[in-house]
Amino acid sequence: MSQDQDKPLIEFPARFPIKVMGARHDDFSQTIFEVVRVHAPDLVAEDIELRVSSGGNYVSLTVTVTAISQAQLDEIYRAVTGHPMVKYVL
Repeated sequence: MSQDQDKPLIEFPARFPIKVMGARHDDFSQTIFEVVRVHAPDLVAEDIELRVSSGGNYVSLTVTVTAISQAQLDEIYRAVTGHPMVKYVL
């Protein structure tokens, strides 16, 4: 393996955006905040950007976490993708 292949793709800590999409629901943003905060306790409301679809039926959140490891990001992705309110995670 070359040196480039040994380098991690992300250098931690790093600000890392996670896009979460689901059906529009009054508690969607707060619920996702709470799910992510279990794994990223320093998350604050200002770290979440909300957008409603043009038809008003769906919402997307960009949750930007300060990731400290790949394992932490994996835990966040597993928790969010497993939530019943979530349709897609990027």
